Amino acid sequence: MKTDIEIAQSVSPVHIRDIAEKIGVGEDHLEYYGSTKAKVDDKLLREREGEDGKLILVTAISPTPAGEGKTTTTVGLADGLTALGKKAIVALREPSLGPVFGVKGGAAGGGYAQVIPMEDINLHFTGDFHAIGAANNLLAAMLDNHIQQGNALNIDTKNIPWKRVVDMNDRQLRNIIDGLGGRVQGVPREDGFDITVASEVMAILCLASSITDLKARLGRIVAAYDRSGKPVTATDLKAAGAMTALLKDALKPNLVQTLEATPAFIHGGPFANIAHGCNSIMATRMALALGDYAVTEAGFGADLGAEKFLDIKCRLAGLAPDAVVIVATVRALKHHGGVAKDQLTREDLDALKAGLPNLLRHVENITQVFGLPVVVAINAFPTDTEAELALVTERCRALGVNVALSEVWAQGGKGGRALAEEVLRLVDEPRDFAFAYDLEQGIAEKIEAIAQRIYRASGVDFSPQATQQINSLTRLGYGALPICMAKTQYSFSDNPALLGAPDDFRITVRTVKVSAGAGFIVALTGDVMTMPGLPRLPAAERIDVDENGTISGLF
Repeated sequence: MKTDIEIAQSVSPVHIRDIAEKIGVGEDHLEYYGSTKAKVDDKLLREREGEDGKLILVTAISPTPAGEGKTTTTVGLADGLTALGKKAIVALREPSLGPVFGVKGGAAGGGYAQVIPMEDINLHFTGDFHAIGAANNLLAAMLDNHIQQGNALNIDTKNIPWKRVVDMNDRQLRNIIDGLGGRVQGVPREDGFDITVASEVMAILCLASSITDLKARLGRIVAAYDRSGKPVTATDLKAAGAMTALLKDALKPNLVQTLEATPAFIHGGPFANIAHGCNSIMATRMALALGDYAVTEAGFGADLGAEKFLDIKCRLAGLAPDAVVIVATVRALKHHGGVAKDQLTREDLDALKAGLPNLLRHVENITQVFGLPVVVAINAFPTDTEAELALVTERCRALGVNVALSEVWAQGGKGGRALAEEVLRLVDEPRDFAFAYDLEQGIAEKIEAIAQRIYRASGVDFSPQATQQINSLTRLGYGALPICMAKTQYSFSDNPALLGAPDDFRITVRTVKVSAGAGFIVALTGDVMTMPGLPRLPAAERIDVDENGTISGLF
């Protein structure tokens, strides 16, 4: 059996000029990165304003080591729509090097439902992440230089939330002391690193609507506080202009293609467990303006990525999905039901029954809390039995939701036709889209609304530090912003060991901070980290390149 990278390397991609031509993008709007990648001038959006297609959001159950295949399903669904004669465009996030070299691997899909060139996409791509890291770290350097050069803004060196970033899982950098080596080397202070995808600059790039909006958002970043507790912003540090200069090209969406030459925008990459988990607004809007169907995804399970897509991205951008796809596998549901990973190939209806509440809770949240039409996509595995598939179908239909078998990993667009047909039916269904909370609610009340309505927690416990931070942010005028929850992806709770659909649990919020440029409040729960670490056996150990420059080991 071929690996994902072998399948991707066996396909000869169409020249990106021809992919652009399919969706009406001329060469005057393209900036080529070789023959298979291009950036599309963001000015194109102004020319195509108001030409919107249907928006389809793909999300999933709570992830497990068994895998769900959300990106694979997203790509396969777009290819399936194309196979039915529809003008579909994919809109995805860019992969982070952290997971590529860590546990998760790449994020370009799998099997015969991939975006290509997968090696480029999973590695440096067009350099967007490097630009984001440079802009983030420029602000950090200018902040520390300001302190070194006399500290005219009276910055409190014990109250600097802004961290440096690197796009790599490196736990060693979570907490550091810098500025050592004498007075000319800077002012010694406690500091730390986040992974680039957790940077507020990443969130800003993904939520900006134009270069003007990008610069304004960057200027609002709260990099530090002065000794009176007043925010010190990137504008105060005179950094916003230079940061924007570093990001002016990164702001433009990247155009690539699927294995079946369906156009795909891949742009931005915030994680959903520590950030808002969606690709850029500009890429999504571009897909909507240029296609009849824009198929996008939100990271991790629907309690994280989809909630933030709907409550943050849709609210800020004025978007509303026409249909939602929730991806599940029989294997993953059995894992939620208590079966070990090495036993998942055996039929086990009892374990499946025990794990199904995880899927059903996600379905209920999308249909009942957010008021959107849903189809469940079962990502097929050869070991799935008819009895297991029938049980999933029966339980979903009891909630008024249909199930479609997705065989896109093995068959590409052909295997996505059944799902595509159900999606085409759903996009014409009535919807009553609503948010999970109102912005007028207080910060604590909005956090409680997410925890109780989406996670089904019995309540929220705020640390004394979090309570103090909420009160301070409210006094400073940030109380009306939406909430970005940082939480483990493996459970509805903040405990990764509580699988399935737990109840009678409480969420612990330990820290609350403002991302004023992005326009949301971040609430960190449980033990979630903004800088992951590598596992015992990193995926990087399997990646290699031969004398011809051909990469192997990516997945």
